[in-house]
Amino acid sequence: MPQQVHTSDQPAPAAGPLTGLKVLELGGIGPGPFAAMLLSDMGADVVRVDRPGPDSQLGATDVLQRGRRSVALDLRREESVAVLLDLVERADIVIEGYRPGVAERLGVGPEDCLARNPQIVYGRMTGWGQSGPWAQMAGHDINYVALTGALHAVGRAGEPPAVPVNMLGDFGAGSTYLVMGVLAALWESRHSGRGQVVDAAIVDGAASLTTMLHGMLHAGSWKDERGVNLLDTGRPWYDVYETSDGGWMTVGALESKFYAQFVDLLGLPAQFTRRPKAEGWAELRKHIADRFLSRTRAEWTAVFEHTDACVAPVLTLGEAADHPQLRDRQTFVDIAGVRQPAPAPRFDRTPSAVQRPPARLGEHTLEVLTDWGLASAEALIADGIAGNTYQPATTS
Repeated sequence: MPQQVHTSDQPAPAAGPLTGLKVLELGGIGPGPFAAMLLSDMGADVVRVDRPGPDSQLGATDVLQRGRRSVALDLRREESVAVLLDLVERADIVIEGYRPGVAERLGVGPEDCLARNPQIVYGRMTGWGQSGPWAQMAGHDINYVALTGALHAVGRAGEPPAVPVNMLGDFGAGSTYLVMGVLAALWESRHSGRGQVVDAAIVDGAASLTTMLHGMLHAGSWKDERGVNLLDTGRPWYDVYETSDGGWMTVGALESKFYAQFVDLLGLPAQFTRRPKAEGWAELRKHIADRFLSRTRAEWTAVFEHTDACVAPVLTLGEAADHPQLRDRQTFVDIAGVRQPAPAPRFDRTPSAVQRPPARLGEHTLEVLTDWGLASAEALIADGIAGNTYQPATTS
């Protein structure tokens, strides 16, 4: 079904299956903000709590921050912590991505929040987890996926592990598991009347993502080596090949009927109509590579388009939005003049929406405190307890 998204620079009307849900995001980096973005895209009213100071946000291009409002609170001050806990009373979910123990020292840890709101779902996002001998160590995506074996599995035989940017750890193993966790806990709280803490660790999520590989490993159908297996370029019919113009084509002809189409359309010799045994894979791979090098990426795309050969071009980030399939589905949208991925997944009755462009630091402090029913919001700002630090540019 076509994407239905809000593309105006102005806030969108409430939309999405999570409309009415209130989420507090304690400002951080990486997987926490992406999780908050996903919740906002699905309709939640997400408020990001930022520390007052110079606005380091990147404006409309900081699309990871899209869809929510910003409140400036200095949680080193008891008065500001009291304001946050007042907001917690009115919230359904809290998300934080501090090192273990930091939220407790600030007075906004799970016990503090559950004392004010026994139904609150408290989502904690870390790399190593809340416990264990490495819990207090610094780290990043590449470190977390390395420890779980996931990074070891990515790459070609005889080459170093290939670093999958930070999509596998931060966003795949981190953000998506955090979102799944807090929504599951929220569902349970509607029945029990009690909130709970969700400990989302990237190492746990990354290990979970390797579940199929562990099953295959124990069954003897997967080797604990890089680049020698069915799905890691170990087979000639599941790999990436260069074209004459320096482009690349992906081949995923796993099933026999798809492989037969692939061989026919690529124009391989008749000897490869049936897959050769392992000793013939090197020769097959060379024939495939030579054929792809004989034409451009566009030419091969045209050959395989609308077939079941399981071949597709490797597009750049800049090219992807203009592909007919993604354009038809409106997989990318323009928000405040910035092209970016649209919300996913899709809902037919309650379509998601990008609610607003990224907020500047403290831009909505007064608006949020008023909307969420805190008394004397203006006095809190006047006394410096809550900040309203961002001032939009004026024109003469």
